[in-house]
Amino acid sequence: MRRPFLRPETIVQILTIFALLAIWEGVARATADRFVLAAPSDIAAYVADNAPLLWRALGTTSLAAAQGFFWGNLAGFALALAAVLMPRTERVLATLGLLVFCLPLVATGPILRVLYGPGNGPQVTLAALAVFYTTFLPALVGLRAAPRDWFDLVRSYGHGRLMVLGQVRLPASIPYLAAGLQIAAPAALLGAMVGEFTGAEPGLGVLTIRAMRALDLSATWSIAVIAAGVSVLAFYAVGAVGRWLELSPPSVLLAPPVDRRPSIWQSGAPILALIIALALWQGLMDLFDLSPFFAKRPGDVWTYLFADPASAKHRAILASAFLQTMTSALPGYIAGLGLGAGLAALLTLAPRISAVSMPIAVALRSIPIVATAPLIVWALGRGTTGTVAVVAVMIFFPTLVACLHGLARTPRPILDMFASYNAGPMRCLFNAQLPAMLPAFFASARMAIPAAILAVTTAEWLATGRGLGALMATTASTSDYGMLWSAIALIGLAAIFAHEAVAVVERAVLKRTSAEQLAA
Repeated sequence: MRRPFLRPETIVQILTIFALLAIWEGVARATADRFVLAAPSDIAAYVADNAPLLWRALGTTSLAAAQGFFWGNLAGFALALAAVLMPRTERVLATLGLLVFCLPLVATGPILRVLYGPGNGPQVTLAALAVFYTTFLPALVGLRAAPRDWFDLVRSYGHGRLMVLGQVRLPASIPYLAAGLQIAAPAALLGAMVGEFTGAEPGLGVLTIRAMRALDLSATWSIAVIAAGVSVLAFYAVGAVGRWLELSPPSVLLAPPVDRRPSIWQSGAPILALIIALALWQGLMDLFDLSPFFAKRPGDVWTYLFADPASAKHRAILASAFLQTMTSALPGYIAGLGLGAGLAALLTLAPRISAVSMPIAVALRSIPIVATAPLIVWALGRGTTGTVAVVAVMIFFPTLVACLHGLARTPRPILDMFASYNAGPMRCLFNAQLPAMLPAFFASARMAIPAAILAVTTAEWLATGRGLGALMATTASTSDYGMLWSAIALIGLAAIFAHEAVAVVERAVLKRTSAEQLAA
């Protein structure tokens, strides 16, 4: 019997795409006076008229994104390996990685441009910074997601940690690593585009800035669609490689519940990481003999905020901007996590709707935030609602991907046991699949902290003109580097506090449901 040329799922996806394009065209025509949507026909016309310019820019940006993708993911996986092989260093490494990942692109971009000068150095560096933490956390979860009896078997033959790593941990980490790499693909393009905002000549980021300044709606949407298309292709390519390498779900992840409290070393790890970060900050500035005018040291920030005659004014400005940013970041963070985990559970119960929903979700996330932030704010207004929506969109898709991979790692014997008792899909979901998803969910919750910071500061920078994002953009352009570095330091401290709050909840939950994640 001949196989059909197109599978039913593929036909549904094609019909869905055409239906969405038709709806998009109709809505854009009906709301043309609101200057929010560009019609697909207008986008196609713009791309056809400016094809050589767009393709050259795409090539430049894609090359920088690919280089950053490689180096950032390599650093993230190496950091995860170090944390597993030296478990006592995990919290210090994770906190240092978080601090680096939380460096706002709107602030680090101009600084990197001063350091690198002309060339693609800032683009590659920002692309690497945008992806390494999204690989580090899933890889860390995957390196631990193996049954306890596998470790015991390898050790019973007298093998040490390196053999356990090669024979047990690395194979177990492949599905989680694939999820991290899929999430990283759009992020690398975003980092490269932001790097182009800082003074590069070619690239999609440069064209985006020009289009937004000229209020050229067709150009803005055309660049966004091209960037989304490249990101979607990269997302599915990484996913295909992951499926080709992926092993079947583990048998059963057996590990005794963990009731012990964190050691003094673990409790003090964030403080130690902060001390190391301050030392590295000071040391690198002095090593490269960077000018104190723009490369502020920790002591300069302290003076600016607490010893300067105008320090009270500086603190008031910083506190007001920080409060505005957190008012949008926290609701968006919670909404994005809830939507991502909720849709993952829904797709597990009704997998057929994934043929329609997943392409839409991928497309929404694959449009770089530097392009979507102004459009969302234009549509929903420059108040809190628009910024909250930007944050939720930024967090939603990585959470969805991570949770879907976590749900898929439910051990097959557990599912078979529920089936043998004729348990319904809802009972199986709540009692088996959701507990298996929790390590991936908490990894995504930790990844979402810097993602929320990136989203809210980008929206404030490009669209709303308020909060820390706008403050950092203004101070960078006016050379008020004391305020710029103070804002960066405040964001880092807030990220550490939020990360530790999530870690407390994570440990309380996983010590009962996924104790292998907490085993040294």
